[in-house]
Amino acid sequence: MNLKHAHNIDDLRRIAQRRLPRIAYDFLAGGAEDNVTLRENRAAFERIRFVPRTLVDVSRRSRKVALWGRTFDAPFGIAPTGASGLYCFDADVALGRAAAAAGVPYVLSTASFVPMERVAQEAGGTQWFQLYMSKDLETAERLVTRALKAGFDALVLTTDIPVAGNREQNRRNRFEIPLRLGPGNMVDGLLHPRWLAGVFLRTLASSGVPRFQNLDINTGGRITSPTLTEFRQRRTELNWTDFAWLRKLWPKKLLVKGILTAEDAQLAAQHGADGIFVSNHGGRQLDGAPSPIEVLPGIASAVGSRLKIMVDSGFRRGSDIVKALALGADMVFVGRATLFGATAGGEAGALHALNLLKGEVDRVMALLGVNGVGELGPQHLRFDPDLRGASLAERGIRDEDGGIRETA
Repeated sequence: MNLKHAHNIDDLRRIAQRRLPRIAYDFLAGGAEDNVTLRENRAAFERIRFVPRTLVDVSRRSRKVALWGRTFDAPFGIAPTGASGLYCFDADVALGRAAAAAGVPYVLSTASFVPMERVAQEAGGTQWFQLYMSKDLETAERLVTRALKAGFDALVLTTDIPVAGNREQNRRNRFEIPLRLGPGNMVDGLLHPRWLAGVFLRTLASSGVPRFQNLDINTGGRITSPTLTEFRQRRTELNWTDFAWLRKLWPKKLLVKGILTAEDAQLAAQHGADGIFVSNHGGRQLDGAPSPIEVLPGIASAVGSRLKIMVDSGFRRGSDIVKALALGADMVFVGRATLFGATAGGEAGALHALNLLKGEVDRVMALLGVNGVGELGPQHLRFDPDLRGASLAERGIRDEDGGIRETA
């Protein structure tokens, strides 16, 4: 299957699954522990039905949305995705360029394989920087200062990772950054020559072993690039005092990512945040956490007049995006969807994913009888708690050996 035959995000996912070795696909598609939250992120959408109106003139409908004085061509953007360089060469640049071409914002992850300065210079468009912050404020300040000098428009602090999620498939695959292929993974890599030559070896020749390029640590007075294990250290100590420190350091828009309760959303507002991301980290952290679409209405009711509300985790269709907008989100962000596209076709594949979602959003709005994003509200939805997403459960998640076969 090539891009012209990919009619939805799941078609792109199937291409990605065929092209990637298991170590890369499992890291992209998998969640934490038993994937309960990963599955529920999709099943929760199936319990929401639309209430369409008919004989409404929708000939002048528009997907455009305004946010902090900027107008975007669609009410969604690209979420931060760590280690995206595993899926296409220079993926962080490719994703940024695709977002710019689509007229939507792009959030670059701290865990990028490409230096932020190069992404900012080469990608263009509206770019935000996602910050993984440790208690080492000297290291954090260096990183934030780099983002400010590079010209990023907003800073997104991810807060739902005091410890790493229990992603057992990564341990089974001996996944680590800097990426090293052991004997088993090397054989799997040889069985995927397009990925081995076009992504891994090309990155190796260009910038060395795939590693984090936007984070450093001070080890005995020497500044070095951390391993994945070192990257995760010293987050258990973070609290709202550290956020207050960051608020004073960063003069532009500042958002908090990982909010799942109205109480934390209110604290974000009290501490000077400009916006929040309602997110469960794509089902990759706390297995059993609620789906963002379930808690979104309560959070929007509590802080919607004080903060801009973004939401991510589990979005695969334009209909999912419209449902979130109707429940109070200002903008939706997608992560795996555009990585599936980037795996399938680089920058063109990521742009294809965005255009698929644009088309779906436009179609759903027309069928609902809506001309603009601002018209969407709870009146366009009906909730059915008896729908349990049987179709997802029937498809299953795991192979017999515990690996990822298919995810939502």
